[in-house]
Amino acid sequence: MRIACSLGSLLSINEVLQCSEIISKTNTDTIWVPETWGMENFSILGAVSAKTTKQKIGSSIINIFSRSPSTIAMGAATVDSLSNGRLIIGLGTSSIPIVEFFHGYKFERPLQRMKEYVEIIRLILSGKQVNYDGKIFKLNNFTLLIKPQRDKIPIYLAAINQKMVDLAWGVGDGVIFYLRPLNEMKQTISKMQSKKKIDVTCQLITCVSEDSEKAIERAKKTIAFYISVGDIYREFLAKNGFQNETSDIYGEFKKSGFKSNHELVTDSMLRSLAISGTSDECKNQLTDFVNAGINQPILQFNPIGDTMDSFKLFKKTFLDE
Repeated sequence: MRIACSLGSLLSINEVLQCSEIISKTNTDTIWVPETWGMENFSILGAVSAKTTKQKIGSSIINIFSRSPSTIAMGAATVDSLSNGRLIIGLGTSSIPIVEFFHGYKFERPLQRMKEYVEIIRLILSGKQVNYDGKIFKLNNFTLLIKPQRDKIPIYLAAINQKMVDLAWGVGDGVIFYLRPLNEMKQTISKMQSKKKIDVTCQLITCVSEDSEKAIERAKKTIAFYISVGDIYREFLAKNGFQNETSDIYGEFKKSGFKSNHELVTDSMLRSLAISGTSDECKNQLTDFVNAGINQPILQFNPIGDTMDSFKLFKKTFLDE
């Protein structure tokens, strides 16, 4: 099994680097680092690459509104060289609040934009002069000044709704799922992989503790957070078996914030979306997700208590085999 780890928003920069150094001594396949509104992705990926030698390094995800496709290609070429050819580019559209409120861009034509980003990034990384005439972007005589470590870096697309899923299978080397109900994901993977095989990854909220109830509470709080602030996740989950839960969680959030709305995450929702509990319980739950057709589960480390003590248990549970 190709196990991957996601080290992100709940960790400090030093904690990400400490965890990466620990992971470097395991057989973990990939270290993925997200970008929200904290750590800048290419900087931290470059630092992570210096702490590791064999793990692949993935962006999960860089959004396609806050940087031009040329800038992403330049950053990718840089980090791929720093890591000696270990980068995976993870691209996503992010969300309206992040794109419009935090970056000041209009969230428009995400599918066409994603298609053009993938095309432009691949052209630039080929090392050839790029002249591109798209519906959104037009490039004239762009040639990358440095020689890339590789002329083709894998590109994975984060996908939720079906049109982006179709695009991921159409132009991507892989797909990144997140907060996707287990049964729905199994059906989607089976349908899409029957048409064309790509690498299927899924970032899984993962909370492990010797106290099962603490792990469950941590996982429920993470799920409730995304349902409360992420319209796209809330709408997708409502359409796929959790309409009552999402309505209740969001309604409570509007009344009292994050104080108690996690208590409305049902056990069935928890089992369908996350891995939580003791080490043994978490291992058993991971098997269910792998059996859904995921090629590479990306275990999103959510610390409980002291970060490094929590990570030691996480490592012992998933990475020491």
